Amino acid sequence: MKKVISLFVIALLSLVSTANAQKFGKMLKQTPGAVSFTFRNEFAKDVPGTLDKVKAMGITNIEFSNLFGKTAPELRALLDERGMRCSSLGVGFADLNDKLETVVQNAKTLGAEFVRIGSVPHKGPMDLELAKKTIEDFNRFGQKLKDNGLTFCYHNHGFEFEPYEGETYFDYIVKNTNSDLVFFEMDVVWMHLPGQDPAAMLKKYPKRFKLIHLKDLKIGVPPSKAGSTPNENCVVLGTGQINYPEILKAAKKSAIKYYYIEDENLGAMQQVPQSLVYLKGI
Repeated sequence: MKKVISLFVIALLSLVSTANAQKFGKMLKQTPGAVSFTFRNEFAKDVPGTLDKVKAMGITNIEFSNLFGKTAPELRALLDERGMRCSSLGVGFADLNDKLETVVQNAKTLGAEFVRIGSVPHKGPMDLELAKKTIEDFNRFGQKLKDNGLTFCYHNHGFEFEPYEGETYFDYIVKNTNSDLVFFEMDVVWMHLPGQDPAAMLKKYPKRFKLIHLKDLKIGVPPSKAGSTPNENCVVLGTGQINYPEILKAAKKSAIKYYYIEDENLGAMQQVPQSLVYLKGI
């Protein structure tokens, strides 16, 4: 009898474990995180209250690119109180270049695994000179962060996709940076807008992308390398131009560890729950 009960318990635990592993959806096993910029206006007014609202959506993992007036220890305490986490910290190029110790300290205090930047200093389109400088900087950042137990990522923003030798400067940067030190965060819209195919890019460099921003673009918005578009062009996932089933299928075979919803629309607090419903259903 005891043996039968033990086998039943083991079987039940196995079922629970399997359910937990697939508790969000078929394409995404776990509930995606969110980028703090998505709720920037709300965080600017009320950090604890906004964290409560985000958690109520089922989101517990946030990529912070702003501390919203808090110190890293204060923000970490607010996250811990709610069973939430910060897995990635976004900073500016100048911060990483000139204030590395502060960046490292903040990232470690928050519990982040990744430090990412979203641009490099530039006055115009990417060219070969800037690409070479970028490679040098990224390798340096990657080594310093690795020495401190962190991983460096670069978030594409559009201007990196100027053509170069049959490919783009983005390709040139990926191929010429140290693959053990430098990784990338794919922003799906800022890859789609300049005319690139996010799914194809994930297949081309399956080991280099560690993070991804999930956002969608209003139907009818034309291609651009500007790296910006009006906030209202950011729409609920699955209602715009982006082919998410294809992208998520490619992402599952890549090295991406964390998925974050980034909705730049000022109505993101209403749109994000709809995006979660979409992701759960595909």
